[in-house]
Amino acid sequence: MRFRATEAGPEMRIRDNGRGLDPVAARDAGGRGLANPSSRAAETEARLDIRATPGNGTEVALLFPPPDNRDPMTATTVKPITLLLVDDSELVRTGLKTLLGARSEKSMFQVVGEAATAAGAVTETFRLKPDVVLLDIRLPDGTGFEACRQILARAGDTRVLILTSVIDDNLVYEAMSSGAHGYLLKEINAQGLSQAIIDVAGGKFILDPAVTTRVLNLVRNGVPQHEGDRLAQLSAQERRVLALVAEGKTNKEVAEQMGLSDKTVKNYLSNIFEKLQISRRSQAAVLYAESRTPGQTKRP
Repeated sequence: MRFRATEAGPEMRIRDNGRGLDPVAARDAGGRGLANPSSRAAETEARLDIRATPGNGTEVALLFPPPDNRDPMTATTVKPITLLLVDDSELVRTGLKTLLGARSEKSMFQVVGEAATAAGAVTETFRLKPDVVLLDIRLPDGTGFEACRQILARAGDTRVLILTSVIDDNLVYEAMSSGAHGYLLKEINAQGLSQAIIDVAGGKFILDPAVTTRVLNLVRNGVPQHEGDRLAQLSAQERRVLALVAEGKTNKEVAEQMGLSDKTVKNYLSNIFEKLQISRRSQAAVLYAESRTPGQTKRP
C-alpha cells in the first residue's frame, strides 16, 4: 500500500503479487470485492482505477480530488467573500490586498477587482458583482457617497462598507443617508477589518467604535430638518421601535427592552419601512434623526 501527494490530488495505491484477475469478469460474476471500493470511491468523489491481469497481480488506485474549501463541520463548500477595493491611493489598495490575502489560508476573502474613482467603483461593481465593496469617501471625481447610492440602486445584493481616514458628523450622516452598510476608520487592525467584512457580508450594519458616539448624538440630538416630519404617520409603538433601532439595537434587543417577541418587532419594522418607503435600518436611523428638533433628548 502506498500514499502520495500529486498535483492532481492525494493518491492511494494497493498492489498484490497474486495471480491477478479479469476485472470485467469479476464484476460480471457479481462479487463484492470490487463493488465495495467502487462505492467508497463514489462517496469520496475519488476516481477508482483497477489494473489486473491474470498471473501478474492486481493494483487498485484511488485518486482523490485536491483539497477544497470545505467546512469540516458541515462538509459543504465555503464560498469566499468577494471584494472590490475602491481607493484613489494605489498604496492603500495594495496594502489591503496584502492584508486580506494574508488570511487567504482560510479562504475567507477573494479580491476580485480594484477602482481608484467613483465612476470606476460603479462600473466595476456592475461588472464583477462583488459581495462587499470597500469604499473610500474622498475620490478624484466625486464622493464615495454618490457611488454608494448608484451601487445600491442597481446592485442590491452588494454590500458597501465605507473605509476612510476621516471622521466628521456630516460625513457619518451622509454615509447613513446613502445606505452604506458600515463606516470604518483605516486605523482598524487586521482582525477587526476581517470581522467587519464578514459581518457586513452576513447582513449586519457595522460602525467603528469612534463613530458610534457620533451616530448616537445624531439620533438623540437631531440634525437640522430639511422636510416635514415623515414619522407622523407612525403609531406611538412604531416610533418607540424606530427609536431603539436608530440607536443601533438589534431586533432581539428591541424585543427584550419593549417586552415583545422577535416576530412582533420584525412585523413593526416591516410596517415602518413600508410607511417610510425605505429598505435599510441605516435609512430609518437617518429619518429618525431628521425628525428630532435640535436639543431634544427624550425618546418618544
